[in-house]
Amino acid sequence: MNLIDTHAHLDLLEEDVGEALERAREAGVTGVVTVGIDLHSSRRALEYAHAFPGVRAVVGIHPHDSSRLDRASLRELRRMADDPRVVGIGETGLDFYRDRSPRADQERAFRSLLELAREMSLPAVVHDREAHRETMRILEEYAPFDGLLVMHCFSGDLPMARAVMDMGGYLSVAGPVTFSNARQLQELVKELPLERLIIETDCPFLTPHPFRGKPNSPEKLVLVAEKVAELKGIALKDLKLPDPFPA
Repeated sequence: MNLIDTHAHLDLLEEDVGEALERAREAGVTGVVTVGIDLHSSRRALEYAHAFPGVRAVVGIHPHDSSRLDRASLRELRRMADDPRVVGIGETGLDFYRDRSPRADQERAFRSLLELAREMSLPAVVHDREAHRETMRILEEYAPFDGLLVMHCFSGDLPMARAVMDMGGYLSVAGPVTFSNARQLQELVKELPLERLIIETDCPFLTPHPFRGKPNSPEKLVLVAEKVAELKGIALKDLKLPDPFPA
């Protein structure tokens, strides 16, 4: 297998990162994209990308910390994005479930990071929770993306998925696709073309069945891949998914 974990948070693992990556390689996960949620974790992501083969970094500010995004932060993110090991901007977007930053600040930061992604010709990695309509409204302002858009842990419906694909975006699924009660997501995966579908762990979160409730790690991406292959009616060895991030 040649699986890419397109969204992980290696800095949040409560274990040795090198050991976790070695287990992942042994399981068939040959690449990991580690994603920043603030300046500190973005710096750590870049450090891991330089320290470990097969690791790439995405740098950005999570919606929860949107109110902290200022000109100095943008300058530092732009500086980090000049590094060839940085392959995306994010995660950014909207989270109206937790509302840990004011919604106006979330939208302002989202636009700022979409503009940075466009400036740097890098994919934007988008977080969208309980904010589908508002997320799509803002994305439509910046479309088309021509492959430079990744919807992290997609939770929308089929019409939204089609709209994202029409913009030139990719749709990512994680551990929840393995849950017995995730019928809507499973039906969605059946409908999505493989050339626009990617997978992730979001580790240490969203651990797939049968390890739900325990910390997630990159090697468990194989369980997501197995479920996607099952839903698509193909053998795991025949599951060929795109890699939306430049090497």
